[in-house]
Amino acid sequence: MRVQAIEQEFKNRVCAAIRVEPEGIDRFRVFSPFIFEDGDNLAIVLRLHEGQWVFGDEGHTFMHLSYDLEERYLQQGTRARVIANALAAFAVEDRDGELILRVPDGKFGDALYSFIQALLKIADVTYLTQERVRSTFMEDFQAFVAEHVPEEHRIFDWRDAVHDPEGMYAVDCWINHRDQPLLVYALPNDDKVRDVTIALLQFEKWYTRPQHTVAVFENQEDINRKVLARFSDVCEKQFSTLAANKDRIARYLEESLA
Repeated sequence: MRVQAIEQEFKNRVCAAIRVEPEGIDRFRVFSPFIFEDGDNLAIVLRLHEGQWVFGDEGHTFMHLSYDLEERYLQQGTRARVIANALAAFAVEDRDGELILRVPDGKFGDALYSFIQALLKIADVTYLTQERVRSTFMEDFQAFVAEHVPEEHRIFDWRDAVHDPEGMYAVDCWINHRDQPLLVYALPNDDKVRDVTIALLQFEKWYTRPQHTVAVFENQEDINRKVLARFSDVCEKQFSTLAANKDRIARYLEESLA
């Protein structure tokens, strides 16, 4: 391989700042100005694999994402769809965590361009739009509860079929392994907190025995003080965030099931 010719093709097709450095036989490190949100560089290696040239990241992209997100959250819900769409769009393979793109018909420049685009699209899962962030919070909440509460003792999106057949006062998760059920809510914003406040007040009218309730906020500091004050009057237990309180929440749920 003529390294200089390939490097020039990269410069012409991608950007002038690309450079290539040999790292042994039939293996080259590709340096580019493209970075993750935190400033860390993309990892790109061009190597000969089973007689074909491929670009690979040597597992760096998913490892980088795992600094902020647990691996299981990359494998489900919205984040998994973002990653799958990026892989499909640019014909990139996931080989046990390493991202690989074959170079077709000697088109090194086009392949590098596609590979960089795929890595950047996958990195988008760290700064999703607010709408997607909200949806992943609910997905993360359900995944976390499912991990710590057996399936036979939980119902997601539960509603009282007798008092509330239309589901106007649905509970995010109903845990039934106790004399009195535990109602668990995931709260991403003011609107949800207001809705749950109204629901809990309604439950006080319906049920003669008090309901045990716990709230898990996406970020309690973002909730309006007055909205939070009214909610605190009717909710038994609160956790300010899911991310920072996983051990405490897990312990609380496990003690509730004991």
